[in-house]
Amino acid sequence: MKTPDTTRHPCFNREAAGSCGRVHLPVAPRCNIMCNYCNRQYDCVNESRPGVTSAVLKPGQAVDYLGQVLEKEPRITVAGIAGPGDPMANAAQTLETMRLARERFPHMLFCLSSNGMNVPPHLDNLAKLGVTHMTITMNAVDPAIGERVYSWVRDGNVVFRGKEAAELLMERQIESIRGLKERGIIVKVNTIIIPGYNDGHVEAVATKAAELGADIMNLIPLHPTAGTKFALLEEPSKERVLELRTIAESHVKQMTHCRRCRADAVGLLAKDRSGEFCSLLTACSKTKEKPAERPYVAVATREGMLINLHLGEANSFQIWGRDSTGGFTIVEERPAPRQGGGPKRWETLAGTLKDCRMVLAAAMGDTPRLLLREHGLEAHPVSGFIQDALETAYNTGDMSCLSPRRGGIAGGCSGGGSGCA
Repeated sequence: MKTPDTTRHPCFNREAAGSCGRVHLPVAPRCNIMCNYCNRQYDCVNESRPGVTSAVLKPGQAVDYLGQVLEKEPRITVAGIAGPGDPMANAAQTLETMRLARERFPHMLFCLSSNGMNVPPHLDNLAKLGVTHMTITMNAVDPAIGERVYSWVRDGNVVFRGKEAAELLMERQIESIRGLKERGIIVKVNTIIIPGYNDGHVEAVATKAAELGADIMNLIPLHPTAGTKFALLEEPSKERVLELRTIAESHVKQMTHCRRCRADAVGLLAKDRSGEFCSLLTACSKTKEKPAERPYVAVATREGMLINLHLGEANSFQIWGRDSTGGFTIVEERPAPRQGGGPKRWETLAGTLKDCRMVLAAAMGDTPRLLLREHGLEAHPVSGFIQDALETAYNTGDMSCLSPRRGGIAGGCSGGGSGCA
């Protein structure tokens, strides 16, 4: 496969901005930090800023939308995910969208924009999926300043506030940039210029960005937004922005043609067509995703009648599919990867079951479930007869009604400690 020309990204290369376009695929609604300048709660077709979109898409819908956009605007060279929340706070949706898009449009560049909080666990996957460009928004490299910019930061189910939150976010951002560069991904650092908060700190951020190997930096003047803590601040003047860019430029190359794109931006930077494509985006968000690419369901079972094996202890999986009468039949039995190996084991299983829409087992750990989901394979703990579970899987897809009750194998990981390794 021919390697895409990475110079054809209009945000990272000003010379390409007049001839190369981008499309943002809004598949990431959730966010894991609260910036004091951000409001993602409403949409306006006339407003252009991050966090705004006319619809949210699922991965399959996003790739269908991308295909239709490319038919109407062939100058687009980049498919990106920039919200309306944070792509890596929606890692499963983001990575599945990237996987599907890469399979269908291998000639394109793929780009993500993130706060960096949840990037480190997914660095290897981002590289494998062919992400070529990544933007990390880093507003401070001093927790005393960062705690004034962010209200809270969420890591998993734990919410941090104040200086502790700022320190954690800064550590993750540094780890993200370093890890991305180690994997050959082109990195841009975005910094919002917030008067009275971090405008005197911009050079320190630029210095750190350069130290970490960032390729370019984008200083974005604050856009005061209603409903935020910074709503009453004034937007920095053009003179102040130019002054700060001149200072930062002595450390790292500067982007000077940013358009503060929406999460559903489409077209050339200087000629955004998101309003024109709004109806198409909305229509795609209402279409049913096509499951035909994954026609089967994998089952962990001892005897072929009940779902009664822990995911990590299954030596093989029965593969079930629909037959010509609308019933269900066993297609084959496939061996499971050997125990041990950590996350690599679940990546291998995802490959083994790449034509399955879901895998059903009596119990499973959170780690394999999340890792499999990132590869497009839903994993559900269920109990009962295989036939009943298949009826639900194919007809509604909502497996919650078959979730095992607490106790026994369904009460958690009841294996010997190595099952989920």
